[in-house]
Amino acid sequence: MPPDTPASPQSPIDRLLAIMRQLRNPDGGCEWDLAQDFATIAPYTIEEAYEVADAVASGDPAAIRDELGDLLLQVVFQAQIATDKGLFGFDDVANAISAKMERRHPHIFGDAATPDVRGQWEQIKADERAADGPKGALDGVALSLPALLRAKKLQSRAARVGFDWPDTDGPRDKIAEELAEVAEADTDAARHEEVGDLLFAVVNYARKLGVDAESALRDANQKFARRFAAMETRAGGSLDGLPLDAQEAHWQAVKETERG
Repeated sequence: MPPDTPASPQSPIDRLLAIMRQLRNPDGGCEWDLAQDFATIAPYTIEEAYEVADAVASGDPAAIRDELGDLLLQVVFQAQIATDKGLFGFDDVANAISAKMERRHPHIFGDAATPDVRGQWEQIKADERAADGPKGALDGVALSLPALLRAKKLQSRAARVGFDWPDTDGPRDKIAEELAEVAEADTDAARHEEVGDLLFAVVNYARKLGVDAESALRDANQKFARRFAAMETRAGGSLDGLPLDAQEAHWQAVKETERG
């Protein structure tokens, strides 16, 4: 008899899919994984996406690799939940995004060469939305997005239909207007509303300047955390009990050190 044909090596994605199938297997699977559904896993998916962004910011290839793996696991997990419910599977997810990428890049995968690739992309997306039936210009902007990112997307959508400032002067003046309204607010509810309007105006100004507000604030957070930690080091480990003028002196010293 001929020798047994060696089994084909399992691809990495097939290995991961098999692991998830076993974790969700009612016969010997993981109790926690079996208890999850779309809604309970979604927060983890969002968290993992942010951890990818943090890894990219760190510039560490190993960290980026690991966090991309964690994010891929979230896709595989959600797809397995869908498979268990008889809705769709991982291959359906992969095929759907493949078809979308080919459809939205006709200048690459078709014969629709154009000098305006961005315009073509936006038109294809608009046609896809129109095919789904009448919708408002702002429909489809996910509620679960971070607030700054969602504000930018809402503003960009409104700008597509012409509801936008012609330059940066209007958004800048709007910030001053909203800041004055915050100062005039005399109740907690009013201050809440006016601060929201102020932040929305700042995002709009950033958008007109070509700055991504979410990314800019993330970098500002990192800068503040780095400088604050340096202040604590200069103060011997803690700022607790140190007068404000002394803390400010440490802050300014840290800033000067970074600039130097």
